[in-house]
Amino acid sequence: MDNNNVQDNGGFLWGLLGFCIPVVGLILFLIWKDQKPKTAKAAGIGALVSVIVAVVCYVLMFVVMGGAFLAAGAM
Repeated sequence: MDNNNVQDNGGFLWGLLGFCIPVVGLILFLIWKDQKPKTAKAAGIGALVSVIVAVVCYVLMFVVMGGAFLAAGAM
């Protein structure tokens, strides 16, 4: 599909949408990776950053809670 008048400027808001709703960011990345590569990259990076932040938060939560349980058990 060759559509020369498609505007592809990336865009912070697409990245923000991908960050807030990672599934949508992934879907937009997969749909737009050929037609709008800059916009697809912004949405995909937003989704990826969201997943990484969530994993780091979960790991930190378990570390902090584990330390709290150990400290409570030692008293």
